[in-house]
Amino acid sequence: MWQRAIQLVVAIYELTEQFPREEIYGLIAQMRRSAVTIASNIAEGRHRGTKQDFLQFLRIAYSSGAELETQLEIAQRLPKTKRLDYARTTALLTEVMKMLHAMIKTLNPRATKS
Repeated sequence: MWQRAIQLVVAIYELTEQFPREEIYGLIAQMRRSAVTIASNIAEGRHRGTKQDFLQFLRIAYSSGAELETQLEIAQRLPKTKRLDYARTTALLTEVMKMLHAMIKTLNPRATKS
C-alpha cells in the first residue's frame, strides 16, 4: 500500500509538471501536498505501534485521497489542464483508495459499510 502511494506521489509530480506555471501556488501545491500526505500518513501510522494509531492515520490518508480525487476532478475540468492524460494518476489513486478502505475495514470490522 505504501509503495503504491509513493508511486502515486511520483505520478502526481509528473502530471503537475505539465500544469501552467500560474498554478504553482494553487492546484499544483494542493495536489502534491495531498499525495504526499497519503504516503506519509500510511508510514507514520504504521510506525506508531498501536492498531488504533495505525487506523487513525489510515483514515487521515483516506481523507487526503478524497481531497486528491476532488483536485483531480477540478483539474480535468479546467481549460488549461483538461487535455492532459489523467489515466495513470486516476488508476493509482483508485488502487490506493481501495487498499486503504480494505485495511481500514480489516482494522475496524465494526465500521459501517461504504
